[in-house]
Amino acid sequence: MQHAIAGILSAAPTPTPTPTPEVDPDLVTPGVVGFLVTALIAVAVIFLVWDMMRRIRRGRVRADIREELEAEEQGAQAAAATEVDDESIDPEADEDRGDAGAPPKA
Repeated sequence: MQHAIAGILSAAPTPTPTPTPEVDPDLVTPGVVGFLVTALIAVAVIFLVWDMMRRIRRGRVRADIREELEAEEQGAQAAAATEVDDESIDPEADEDRGDAGAPPKA
C-alpha cells in the first residue's frame, strides 16, 4: 500500500512557483510627504533638546548662586557669633582676678 501511495505522489505534477507581479515603487516608498514629516520631527527634536539644555544650564547657574549666598550667610552668622563671643568677655572681671587668666599685656 505504501508503494502505491508513493507512486501516486511521485506521478503528481510538482507545483511551479508563479512569478509575482512587480510592485509599484510609488506605493511602497514614503515619498515627499514622508520625508517632510520625518524632517519636521527631526527639527522639533532638535529644538526640544536645545530648550532642555538651556533650562538645565539655567538651573545649574541658579543652584551655584544659591550655594554662594548660603555660604555668605553662614559666614556672616559665624562672624556675628564671634563678635558676640568677643563682646561677652568682661575685661573688668579679668582685672579683678589679677590678670591671672589674661594674656600678658605688651
